[in-house]
Amino acid sequence: MDVDSSVSNTCYYSHNVTFFYNLVGKKISAGWTPRDFVVLGLGLTVCLIVFLANLMVMVAIFMNRRFHFPIYYLLSNMAAADLFAGVAYANLMLNTGPWTRTLTKEQWYIRGALIDISLTASVANLLAVAVERHQTVLTMQLHSKMTKRRVVLLIVCIWAVGIIMGLVPSTFWNCECDLEDCSTVAPLYSRRFLVFWAVLNLLTFLIMVAMYSRIFIYVRSRSQCASQHTTEMLHTQTVVNLMKTISMVLGAFVICWTPGLMTLLLDGLLGKASYANKYEKFCLVIAECNSLVNPVIYSLRDDEMRRTFKWILCWLCQRNGDQQREPSPVAIHSALQEETLGCIQKSEDQVMETPHNTNDNEDCWTGPGV
Repeated sequence: MDVDSSVSNTCYYSHNVTFFYNLVGKKISAGWTPRDFVVLGLGLTVCLIVFLANLMVMVAIFMNRRFHFPIYYLLSNMAAADLFAGVAYANLMLNTGPWTRTLTKEQWYIRGALIDISLTASVANLLAVAVERHQTVLTMQLHSKMTKRRVVLLIVCIWAVGIIMGLVPSTFWNCECDLEDCSTVAPLYSRRFLVFWAVLNLLTFLIMVAMYSRIFIYVRSRSQCASQHTTEMLHTQTVVNLMKTISMVLGAFVICWTPGLMTLLLDGLLGKASYANKYEKFCLVIAECNSLVNPVIYSLRDDEMRRTFKWILCWLCQRNGDQQREPSPVAIHSALQEETLGCIQKSEDQVMETPHNTNDNEDCWTGPGV
């Protein structure tokens, strides 16, 4: 639809969501198509897995006293952000397709704001974890020396940034007063905002690459200069685990975020010529998968976290079968090892030989999640 220059500055606050969709040529299907069912089914499945996986991380960190350190507080907050992302994306799935035409503009903005808040908070948490690992490894510390007050302040800032980014489109950076600037992916959003959001996330990605690259160079130089001491095997294992973690972090981020970010960037730059509507929903599903990969990378690679997960699962099974008494969080540390031994059939000697237990040595400088 062409807009005359004489009315290009007119604001269309009274028009509904359907008007803006028709303006950019984004069709709202009258009925459910096979493509809609595929996207809905895949999206809700991913949301359920994201919710359960991140909830497990949060419970494990709360129950195990060994996780009461800054890095694990950040991991718990990241899990909370990813869990919220799953809920926000489920809300999007339940308000898409033919249901879109029933939404008011306020509901449409809320739907988009939830996604923006959750995904921005998730990316900010990834960056915070990268900064913490960078500071810890390069200073050869077991845990960060950040105080609880600083950790809380950092978490508050992460969510503040997420909320601000979620509210920006609905408050002032939209296309209701400039129809030529309307996005084809998100018809009420400004194309310039999408470019800004995509570039901001890409810059965050580059910062993470720089941090992990410096960690890799530092660890490799230390491994080459390592002396023939009893800690040499520990340093070698640290290098291998750190390399795997870096590869998984960067690979997951690129795979999950690049398609969506490039879609937004092309839509912002080219508009209808980008044909972004043909694949934007699938890109959003892939981006949401990053919320599922995060707990796997940062948590399941930690031996203690895996043992805590197994303890929780075994305890739930025993509770359902035997109605056992629930232990208190204070006693979880002593009960964890005993219950884990019974569930996974390992001897005490085998548990003591795991790499994680070497973290109790003063010579160990590896951090959690490495």
